[in-house]
Amino acid sequence: MSAQFKPNNDATNAARVDMKFEIVVIPVSDVDRAKEFYGSLGWRLDADFAHGDDWRVIQFTPPGSGCSIIFGKNVTAAAPGSVQGLYLIVSDIEAARKELLGRGVKISEVFHDADGVYAGPDEPYLFGRRRVGAPDPEHRSYRSYASFSDPDGNGWLFQEVTTRLPGRIESTTTTFASANYLASALRRAEAAHAQHEKRTGQRDANWPEWYAAYMMAEQAGTELPT
Repeated sequence: MSAQFKPNNDATNAARVDMKFEIVVIPVSDVDRAKEFYGSLGWRLDADFAHGDDWRVIQFTPPGSGCSIIFGKNVTAAAPGSVQGLYLIVSDIEAARKELLGRGVKISEVFHDADGVYAGPDEPYLFGRRRVGAPDPEHRSYRSYASFSDPDGNGWLFQEVTTRLPGRIESTTTTFASANYLASALRRAEAAHAQHEKRTGQRDANWPEWYAAYMMAEQAGTELPT
């Protein structure tokens, strides 16, 4: 026998309590080695606390992330290297990969899935287990990846997302985690606006409003202006 949970989305219910996912615990074997590695990624060091020789916790936060990682001594019983499928969402996967290479981090080539093949020798990831070299040929959001691991083998994935699926972000809320995210969004809006002017056959003097509408719709996953 199994029970199904049915979420209640009745707007008349009591006010929703925000629950912000903030910490992932990473099991490591050598705390100082892990600290050096995650610092080399350019991530922000938030804390390094110790209590005698029995307990130590270190916290890092990736650029633009609302979620941090912690690792240390006696903070988890999980085996070092056992955490896999840690996703880092980026707006430009080639640029993200290039940055890590420039920092001396070993990272895979960019790859995409083989049309949702979930069996195969490659490491598990969201859309399949058969890696095909190069970015997704249609440049779809959620479909291009690159992978790397920390010294213990905990596995990370870059996943390129430029347009969210509908309903993933409030349509009236637009935020950009960093200047790089904003710059990438502006470049995509510029390219789309050029096609808009080509279709209309005239210069659009209200391009700032068009850019703004495009960027908000793209992030919310709603219909894009044409």
